[in-house]
Amino acid sequence: MIRAAIFDMDGLLIDSEPFWQEAELEVFGDLGVPITREACVETRGLRLDEVVALWSRRYPWQGPSLAEVHGRILEAMASLIRARGGPMPGALEAIELMRRRFGPVAIATSSPPMLIEAVLEKLGLGGAFDVVHSAQGEPYGKPHPAVFLSAARLLDLPPTDCVALEDSLAGVIAAKSARMACIAVPEEAQRTDPRFSIADRVLPSLVELPRVEWDAIAVARR
Repeated sequence: MIRAAIFDMDGLLIDSEPFWQEAELEVFGDLGVPITREACVETRGLRLDEVVALWSRRYPWQGPSLAEVHGRILEAMASLIRARGGPMPGALEAIELMRRRFGPVAIATSSPPMLIEAVLEKLGLGGAFDVVHSAQGEPYGKPHPAVFLSAARLLDLPPTDCVALEDSLAGVIAAKSARMACIAVPEEAQRTDPRFSIADRVLPSLVELPRVEWDAIAVARR
């Protein structure tokens, strides 16, 4: 029985993935890291501190610390979100739909609180969620299920009573590892990846969410 919906944020509720790429390309590029847009896609779903540490191991740089690089990317991201951010198709309607159908709604994201605040402000979603949880305080980011398990605990529900809505493969793996139902909404370039088949449903966008047959998902999970 599903009794709550837990949303990812970046790339699902807000069209922020291009901003992550812009910010990372600029900051890492200044440090001499030969990063590409394709490489940015590979780290989707990871916490920013994990991304910074990964590139530091592969291409060690001189000068700024990991924390300083982390801060530079965050500042660039927050500025881009406030200047150019917008909701993904069907996102605002999906939040309201899930609230009407299941009740509590939450966010469980790899983004730090500073960016969560910027997104909620930009989209006018302050107070829209019963729980807002960042993986920043977790020992592991996605694909580890910790952020989803914590979100369910904050909702005072077992994970099996929650459905996660995710756009990244790391997020889908995390949700299924937490034993949640999962609706995957990958970007078009990733939609044919067979690994997304572990999700209970794969949608081209949140616009299609009203057409999901929840009873069929419940039967399949039993």
